[in-house]
Parts: sequence; C-alpha cells; structure tokens
Amino acid sequence: MARLIRVFDGVFGRLQLLEMTAGDALPASAAPRIVAKHTGADVSFSAEGEVLRLTRDNLLFFNPSAPSIAQPDGGAAQPQLVVFEASPDWLRGRFPAVFDAGIRPFPAASDAITQRIRQLVDTLAIEVLNDQFLSHERLEFNLQELMLSIVETYLARRQAANRLWRGSPFADLRIRRALALLRAHPNKEVNMNDLASQVGLSRSRFYDLFHVSTGHSPRAYLDMLCIETAIAKLSSGSAKIAEVSAELGFSAQSNFTRFFQQKVGIPPSEYRRAATKPQNEQE
Repeated sequence: MARLIRVFDGVFGRLQLLEMTAGDALPASAAPRIVAKHTGADVSFSAEGEVLRLTRDNLLFFNPSAPSIAQPDGGAAQPQLVVFEASPDWLRGRFPAVFDAGIRPFPAASDAITQRIRQLVDTLAIEVLNDQFLSHERLEFNLQELMLSIVETYLARRQAANRLWRGSPFADLRIRRALALLRAHPNKEVNMNDLASQVGLSRSRFYDLFHVSTGHSPRAYLDMLCIETAIAKLSSGSAKIAEVSAELGFSAQSNFTRFFQQKVGIPPSEYRRAATKPQNEQE
C-alpha cells in the first residue's frame, strides 16, 4: 500500500498526499480522480491495460474505474503524489453538465500541466503538510480553483461552451473573465469598480453575480488568491518577503505581514520556515 502522508475528507471528497513505491495501487473508486506529482521520481501507472507516465509536467485523469498500479523510476526519492478524489455530488453542484451521473468526464487520461495548475497542486501539497495552519475554507477554495481550472483548460476545448457550463454557477462568461483577470495578477490594489466595468457589469450587479458564482465577495476571493500566491512564493525558499509584499500590492511589508498573519495565523517568516523544513521534521 502507498504510504499516506496526509488525508483530508470533506464535502469536496478526499484529498491525499501519498508516497508511492513499486506495486502500490490506487484502489478502485466510484469518483473521478486527478493525480499530480509533487516531488520525487517520475512514476508510471498501469490502468485498464494502459501505461500512463506521471512527471512534474503532466496530470493524470482517472474516470471511475479499476485500480491503478504504480511503478516509480529507480535511483531517486520515492514520488510524492497529490491525489484528489472528487465527490460526484460536489462536482455536479459546480459543473452539472460535465459531471452528470453516468458520464466519463475525462476524455484523455493524461495532459500537460499548466503553470496555474502546477502552482495550485504545489500549494495544496505545502498547505496539507503544514496542516496546523490550514483552514477548511482555504482548502475548499483551492480545490474549487483546481477543478475550475481543469474544466476550463482540458474540457472546455473539447466541448461546446454552451453545453459545458449549462446549470453551473460559473455559467456567466463575464464572471469567468473577471476570475481570469484576478488570477493573472493577484494584487490588493485592484479596483473592483474598474474590474466590473472591464467585464461589462455595474458594480452592484458584478458583486451579486460574483458571490452567486464563487460563494465569495470579489475582495474575499482576491484575498484568497493573494494568500495562495504568497504561500507558493514563500515555500520556494527563494523569494524575499519584501518582494512578495510588493508584488501583491502592499504599500509596506508590515501591512503584508499583518494581512498574512490574520488570514493564516502566523507571520510569513514563520510560515516560510515551516514550509521549507525537511518533511521528516514536519511529521
């Protein structure tokens, strides 16, 4: 059996951080699964007569199916994988036309990973390893962002847009455009009135539609993106806190420190130390 490093269950389904060795299996599941490599060796999976290779440069998509057997490459650290087994009910509530009962949603078993999804996967791995600082709200936000990015990136190009978004809270193209603009450059100085105008909505209508789509106000959503970006950069160990603060639009590093501590519970300097500790010190 794979070594379970962390597991989180919720209305979203199950998120696991696993360490795989040769012959380990992902058991059969009635739910769709997304598998990404975080660290360690590359790994191949044997599933339904097909061999699927997983590296840092791609994702694997498993429709509900039989077990998958792992075979890591030799000569490197054992692979650590992020495995998201998404609740069918949770998916149908957000993307009913994509994840309706009886549909095999993923037409391809593997695809190249985007920079946005790479950051989300690595941030999720860092967050679950430092789970003493992780809020349920932030975890579900990042998983919703992951699935929205997957639907937009890998499924929208293969299906007619009017069908893909039917019944989804994300059906309004104007809100999806606003989300894309916020994700491209998370910055506390974003003027929400200007953003509403950019996507062709009045301020009040923009706020109403945004909350219906995401479950958050535009400002709260932006705050979540800023924290995600900060954690991604701090955990790399190379970015200076002052640089992260400036990139996210804070007028002073002290303002960024207060914001981060309010949202995460500790100062950014302490989070960076925790996130860059060797894993065996975190367990």
